[in-house]
Amino acid sequence: MSSVKEQLIENLIEDDSKSQRKITIVGAGAVGMSCAICILLKDLADELALVDVAEDKLKGEMMDLQHGSLFFHTPKIISGKDYSVSANSKLIIITAGARQQKGETRLSLVQRNVNIMKSIIPALVHHSPDCKMMIVSNPVDILTYVVWKLSGLPATRVIGSGCNLDSARFRYLIGEKLGVHPISCHGWIIGEHGDSSVPLWSGVNVAGVTLKTLDPKLGTDSDREQWKNIHRQVVESAYEVIKMKGYTSWAVGLSVTDLVGSILKNLRKVHPVSTLVKGLYGIKEEIFLSIPCILGQNGVSDIVKVHLNNEEKALFMKSADTLWNVQKDLV
Repeated sequence: MSSVKEQLIENLIEDDSKSQRKITIVGAGAVGMSCAICILLKDLADELALVDVAEDKLKGEMMDLQHGSLFFHTPKIISGKDYSVSANSKLIIITAGARQQKGETRLSLVQRNVNIMKSIIPALVHHSPDCKMMIVSNPVDILTYVVWKLSGLPATRVIGSGCNLDSARFRYLIGEKLGVHPISCHGWIIGEHGDSSVPLWSGVNVAGVTLKTLDPKLGTDSDREQWKNIHRQVVESAYEVIKMKGYTSWAVGLSVTDLVGSILKNLRKVHPVSTLVKGLYGIKEEIFLSIPCILGQNGVSDIVKVHLNNEEKALFMKSADTLWNVQKDLV
């Protein structure tokens, strides 16, 4: 007796084709799942794989997404604790990592997350040797360096989400102050994704009008409108959100999905992401910091050589020193 499927469907060819746009997300916490839902709603993947050590939660998250399959166009959603589930990924997004404990130093958090990366990165590269990797886990700049070293991949294919979100927050807050949509406000945050990030006030503009031409003191201590507070809000905003809801997730997921789209669609858009900056702006160490990069199907294909004024250059070097002082002690 033929099955219902056999009576309904006549198979003509054996379909053994591999996914062309497979994305794997490692870490099914709040950030990982925010990335997942944003990627699905943007129809960026033809296969989505989730990897996590918490098997029940992982399976539950997978089933929850599968049950929404009618509402997006990704035909295959899978999950597993074993890294083989990530095989043949075009892009692997790393959101896994330890959270900072009360009283824990930044360095000890870094070392715990380095140990986590040591346990996951080699296996992921083994199953997807041609992948690009995007690092979202914090501290993102140092962990991007660590993943680059552990993976053996070219630096152009290991990308930290870096200051993409910082710059989005910056543009949102500028827009709020001016009453203009953030998409029409242009400005960049570079350097560390963190306290030593650098706002490039010299390039902030709306419709090509550089705001510093309207007020040369813009962004300085003597600025009577206190635009400098916008950068302080950018730096403090994540801490503020974490204090109120326990973690940041939605803005991170939207930012990461923006980067994913540029890579998988080969858009060649410019994003401030964390990349190897040795040899740039006088930096001699192998460190990763955010600078404007062109993203496409090969990862970081080019960097934009931004002209920094003396103050911005000094702040960027200070950001580099801040990271190096932590990174040089890693084992």
